[in-house]
Amino acid sequence: MVLGVGIDVVHVERIRHWRNIEGLYERFFHPEELASALPRGETGILSLAARFAAKEAFGKAIGSGLRHFALRDVAVLNDSHGKPFMVLAGSAEAAFKDFGGTRMVLSMSHEQDNAIAVVIIEGD
Repeated sequence: MVLGVGIDVVHVERIRHWRNIEGLYERFFHPEELASALPRGETGILSLAARFAAKEAFGKAIGSGLRHFALRDVAVLNDSHGKPFMVLAGSAEAAFKDFGGTRMVLSMSHEQDNAIAVVIIEGD
């Protein structure tokens, strides 16, 4: 049963600008996300924008926005086929369980100026 749906659009320039602010990427992104994205230059910035949109979409899907979990507690990764998935830890995992979530579906996309993500949370 679907418990929540979240969608978010991020302007890529916002994420691009963050690289000029010391410590901001580390505040918002999991180390594994940064290790994957930063060496890829501009393509990596697009990837980070989509991942940030996914985190915001997750917050919308559970109905809390970004208030009840740390963004670093959500890691948006890719499987061996490139399919994105979320790994939740700490406050994000607790918020997901409190919401009654048991499964999550994630879709992301990006173009030159914008990134978008949709999160669907299912429960029993």
